[in-house]
Amino acid sequence: MKFGLSAVSLFSGAGGMDVGFEQAGFNVLFANDIDEAACQSYNLNHSIKSHCGDLRSFTDEISKFKGVDVVFGGPPCQGFSVAGKMDPDDERSQLLWSYLDTVELLQPKAFICENVKALAVNSRWSNVRERFFDKAASLGYKTAMLVLNAADYGVPQARERMFIVGLKSDDSSISNNSLLNDLSIELANQQNSPESIADLIRRLGPAGSEGNSKVCSAVITYAKKPVLRKSPYAGMLFNGAGRPINSFGIALTLPASMGGNKTPIVDEDEIFNGKDSYVAGYHKSLMQGTPPKQGYAPDCLRRITVDEALAIQTFPSNYKLAGSQSAMFRQIGNAVPCELARVVAVSLSSVMNKHSGSLAAA
Repeated sequence: MKFGLSAVSLFSGAGGMDVGFEQAGFNVLFANDIDEAACQSYNLNHSIKSHCGDLRSFTDEISKFKGVDVVFGGPPCQGFSVAGKMDPDDERSQLLWSYLDTVELLQPKAFICENVKALAVNSRWSNVRERFFDKAASLGYKTAMLVLNAADYGVPQARERMFIVGLKSDDSSISNNSLLNDLSIELANQQNSPESIADLIRRLGPAGSEGNSKVCSAVITYAKKPVLRKSPYAGMLFNGAGRPINSFGIALTLPASMGGNKTPIVDEDEIFNGKDSYVAGYHKSLMQGTPPKQGYAPDCLRRITVDEALAIQTFPSNYKLAGSQSAMFRQIGNAVPCELARVVAVSLSSVMNKHSGSLAAA
């Protein structure tokens, strides 16, 4: 039997956020997602089975967990993302309210709602934020909104995400501001530097090796009209949206659209053979006015593998994924980095323990 805080997971995907919460000592009792491949992946790695389908069709099953300690999850973000159409009428945007409906149903002691940074900072969504906070307050929750960069917490990826944390308390001395302060202190104590992409890939081995076998075969060709930026790792030197990664730095946000030419690029010669960066050299020549090359890029450049993408998202090394390769990349890109989820879960657990005498029961 597991002990510790209990939790219900919503919009669970392949289970990245669940991994972090479980590592933090939470006992996840229920999980759900609408993506069949993601549910299959979840089931391969967790002790419970993910309920596959529309969250709104599982009200009876979920209601059994009324009074659970924590509800967590990230409603689909495409409706709010700057990478999407930012359409407030997008059906997926409405799932934010389905999330709150579940909080209202279960009355947990606390909740964590994860989403894209744009929902927290873009003026277009100010009315959505206000509505969310008003609804949470009407249910008895103090709330705090944080924007966290996964790279600050040991994740080798510059991935900024929003977290709204709610705490159900009947203690009038606990305010939204004091909750934010408590969480910020806990999070500051857990900051950690990530490993470089080169170290991560050397740990896994060359693409195609036993520990790094799920190779992405999407070709890399030179852009006929390169878009140049100051950094070799910005702009567009090659066709497609998959930009090169600085081997001795960290990755940019991994998108759910990986698997084709939107998959990031690495330089194996630089990583394994100590050669100078081909990308940096090519970028320098372009900046000096040399005409762009045409055709295929050299073999030392390749797309990152599924295994590398999993590691960048800090999934356990033995994590299994179901579905086609594109489905695997989609699941990885949609996930909350496991280590970031663990840090947030530990921080919430500490704050809940601090206020354990005043947390309102369902």
